[in-house]
Amino acid sequence: MVRIELMTSLTKNFIGGQSQPPAKSAVPKASQLQKTVRYVRENALLFLLGAPAVILIFLFSYIPMMGTVIAFQDYSPRTMFFSPWVGLNNFRLLVESPLVIRLVTNTLQLNAMFIVTTTFFAVTSALLLNEVRSTSFKRIAQSVMFLPFFMGWTIVAMVLFGLIDYQVGTINAIITRFGLERMIVTDKPDWWPWILTTIRVWKGTGSGCIIYLAVLVSVDPQQYEAAAIDGASRWQRMRFISLPALTPVVILLVLLDIGRIFFGDFGMIYAVIGDKANLYSTTDVIDTYLLRALRNNSNYGFSAAVGLLQSILGFICIFGSNWLVKIYSRRQGEDYTIF
Repeated sequence: MVRIELMTSLTKNFIGGQSQPPAKSAVPKASQLQKTVRYVRENALLFLLGAPAVILIFLFSYIPMMGTVIAFQDYSPRTMFFSPWVGLNNFRLLVESPLVIRLVTNTLQLNAMFIVTTTFFAVTSALLLNEVRSTSFKRIAQSVMFLPFFMGWTIVAMVLFGLIDYQVGTINAIITRFGLERMIVTDKPDWWPWILTTIRVWKGTGSGCIIYLAVLVSVDPQQYEAAAIDGASRWQRMRFISLPALTPVVILLVLLDIGRIFFGDFGMIYAVIGDKANLYSTTDVIDTYLLRALRNNSNYGFSAAVGLLQSILGFICIFGSNWLVKIYSRRQGEDYTIF
């Protein structure tokens, strides 16, 4: 009887349009400000831990942006931000320079070689080390590979010229023992992009390998076991399990590197190449040219204009690369983009 009465009342309400609205809660809704305050209180420790990084980024990344106004001025330390306004003249000095094509080409070429080779060797090393069963060997290999990362470019340059120097270089000493003529490497500018790439791979492969190994450690071991039971070889397990797991991280790191593709590795190039003018045809990049221009002319506005232009071009490149990755992600049914 109770069920019949309940069904009858519900039917009447629906037919007559007399459905009762849900009762309003007596508890008032919290405002957005109250929600924010409560969220901050609940995560106060996390905000405290992240505060130093946020402060440093604000001090050294956002406040210096106000200095971009120098790029549009004939800046002088005496008048500072009240220097005469020259508009785009500082940009024209770079665009109209006869060296601009060489500088941009060298910068893009060297950075492209660095990104491709370092990523390839880091990923390959991580995949191979992940297949090693000896834990002690893996630890020793990681330590040996990671050690060059802590060496400064000045020390690397000293070691390099200890190997290739014309008079006392180890390589030339070995060559002369076989009755061959000594090589003057500094007279061969076409060799130096490859020499710089080799140094960069030697120094940066270890750090990249550790990042990729950390990703592979998070892969469920049961996937490898199931693949092995199904008859998959080690190469097939690397190809169909390990490599897809690394793909998002590889894309992320490459996108970050592309954002600085118009910035040459000034520390490496200046320490290794220095003022060897006969090597400028293949190793002179925007940053080293900028240093010479600033050292000779003290044109602060021109330096700021070049830095601003590098940042804008890098911004365009990273957005364009992210757009291409987004198209690739849609085809794969995944999301590999960073924004």
